Amino acid sequence: MPVAIITGASKGLGAALAAALARRGWDLVLDARTGPVLEEAARGLDGYGTKVVALAGDVTDAGHRAELVAAAGDLGGLDLLVHNASALGAEPLVPLAELTLEGLRTALETNVVAALGLVQEALPLLREAAFGAVVAVSSDAAVEAYRTWGGYGASKAALDQVAAVLAVEEPGLRVWAVDPGDLRTDLYAAAVPGDDSGRPEPSTVVPGFLRLLDERLPSGRYSAPSLIPDPSAADGEVAR
Repeated sequence: MPVAIITGASKGLGAALAAALARRGWDLVLDARTGPVLEEAARGLDGYGTKVVALAGDVTDAGHRAELVAAAGDLGGLDLLVHNASALGAEPLVPLAELTLEGLRTALETNVVAALGLVQEALPLLREAAFGAVVAVSSDAAVEAYRTWGGYGASKAALDQVAAVLAVEEPGLRVWAVDPGDLRTDLYAAAVPGDDSGRPEPSTVVPGFLRLLDERLPSGRYSAPSLIPDPSAADGEVAR
């Protein structure tokens, strides 16, 4: 069975990705900060007959990151690492003039430093895999200047660059930075309270992530919605 680590997997996009991989027979190591919610999400995967290890903790903790990788090793190795855990830096979001430096540090620590730390911890297993891959969940705020999204966007832009350089340094792996698009998640609700503008559920973009795995697309930055096959698009056309 292939093995994946997914951070931020108790709900939202992380939980949707976990369910999709479990349906395909993947064994999973799942992370989130809130233990009871994570355990409930893991129990929801019981019917797929795969092994699911739920480890509550904070990805900014080096000991927790080591625990996640060790659990993957116990399952037989590591084929896919998904860094989905994110921090906004301020809830709700505020303009840069009001963003505390501590808030910016929090976003950078979770979204960039912890992501690299987990990759470093996992690299020996990923290199041994027949097809090792890393997914860094990015954001359109990494490339667009949206008011109040400056700190979060800066952290995701840094994550994009980490992914791009990792792809060059580790040519034996696939490294994808993936913008999932605007989704109906708790993170967005915390960022912009009261915005009920009909964003799609996270499960709607999961086929885009699965396409990366199925077709082993080249390392790079992708938009998940654009990876979902469009009958009107040319065969094999992929938007980045």
